Amino acid sequence: MDDSQKNIKWQKTNITKEMRQKLHGHKSFVLWFTGLSGSGKSTIASELEHFLYKRGLSTYMLDGDNIRHGLNEDLSFSDADRKENIRRIGEVAKLFVDSGIIVIVAAISPMEQIRQEVRKKFSSNEYIEIYVNCSITECEKRDPKGLYKKVRNGLIQNFTGIATPYEIPDSSEIVIDTEKNNIDECTNHIIQYLMQQHFIN
Repeated sequence: MDDSQKNIKWQKTNITKEMRQKLHGHKSFVLWFTGLSGSGKSTIASELEHFLYKRGLSTYMLDGDNIRHGLNEDLSFSDADRKENIRRIGEVAKLFVDSGIIVIVAAISPMEQIRQEVRKKFSSNEYIEIYVNCSITECEKRDPKGLYKKVRNGLIQNFTGIATPYEIPDSSEIVIDTEKNNIDECTNHIIQYLMQQHFIN
């Protein structure tokens, strides 16, 4: 920290997170989807957001690819930049939770250490990690964005699951298997968890 950082103080506001939650009429928290490219993160996250929206809940989805079009467009896919990518998404998610919104994150986030660092930004009742389990073989077979084909043709480097490892989470609140279950089954599994744990009514 340089000297200029010492002059930055946290500015308190008159409106609290609890007041914003009351205005929205529900709790605010983050649902963090992690898994390989092609595992179904964004598809299920989008389906879940639609369900919550229809119930009148305030939501916003942060998709890893979409974030790289703006906020994180300056980042590469090096290990250091991947960590920074997830750190920034975590900070944005924290702001959304503070605003009283349910935020849904869909990002590969392959490193366990950085996932744990993001988790620490939130209270225990504000962070739900969802591991979207799907084998690399199945993900490559689906290849919805044609990325695996580009990797095999040498057009993409540092691709998670092939050139760089994906570290399977060991503390996810929810695990869904998109090889064994379809979109509706996976979405319903998450919904049931949220209801049972009283995140939503």
